Amino acid sequence: MPEEQMVTANRPISHEGRTYHMGTKRGELANRIITVGDHQRARHLSAFLDEISLEHASPRGFLTITGLYKSAPISIVAIGMGLSMMDFFVREARMVVAGPLLIIRFGSCGSICDARIGDLIIAQEAFGIARNYEFFEAGQGAPYRISPPVKADQKLTEQMARRFKPLVRVVEGSVGNADSFYSSQGRRGDDFYDANDGLLERVGAEGAVGLEMESHMLFHLAKCSTGRDNRRPQSIRAACVLMVYADRQGDRFIDPQTSKHLVELSAKVLLDTLADSAI
Repeated sequence: MPEEQMVTANRPISHEGRTYHMGTKRGELANRIITVGDHQRARHLSAFLDEISLEHASPRGFLTITGLYKSAPISIVAIGMGLSMMDFFVREARMVVAGPLLIIRFGSCGSICDARIGDLIIAQEAFGIARNYEFFEAGQGAPYRISPPVKADQKLTEQMARRFKPLVRVVEGSVGNADSFYSSQGRRGDDFYDANDGLLERVGAEGAVGLEMESHMLFHLAKCSTGRDNRRPQSIRAACVLMVYADRQGDRFIDPQTSKHLVELSAKVLLDTLADSAI
């Protein structure tokens, strides 16, 4: 439930200037942001900041930690999972931050290429995979729809990749983004009719090296950050790096120790990339 009274229903912001889902206001969120899924990862990354000035948890599941790294203000935001949470985050960050935004997603994924547990996948582009409800309700079309890819910011991606490559095996390529962890990523079970036999092969034929749920929305909104009339310069630059948590071909999942190692290995790379990038 809301902690403060919202002023309008169209763009819900409270009398104190706080957004509805993230709960942040102007001055609390930096122009440089690392976004992750879970709170534990955000807190782990925040330990590498030189100074922390703000920690705010919203009733809607968002955690924002803002501080300084090499004198540059940087925020670390845990958003949960899925395209809707990414949509809330990007739009509400844009509402309360003046000037350009640099956003790096640091998440996890399933590999459908030769990337294995402990490797990193850097998304050069991302595309959407969506369950087609018309197929299940009326038998129309294919059970899943695949959208055209959207490019990551090339400069930010290259700066990040250059720092990672001496430290860990990196695979770069296209990443499929599903609207479900289960059906739209080709996971199969006996409880539901998902009609997803062959979906992994179809996604692989699109050139995907991995599967996740957030970077396509991030890249899409960055591309669309050109104002209502689509005439302003793009105000958001975005990149994405993913820890391989699931080896979908080998049917293996990451262990906690490897996950912790990847976070510790990645923290300084992510912070250095943002701190050294001009706004």
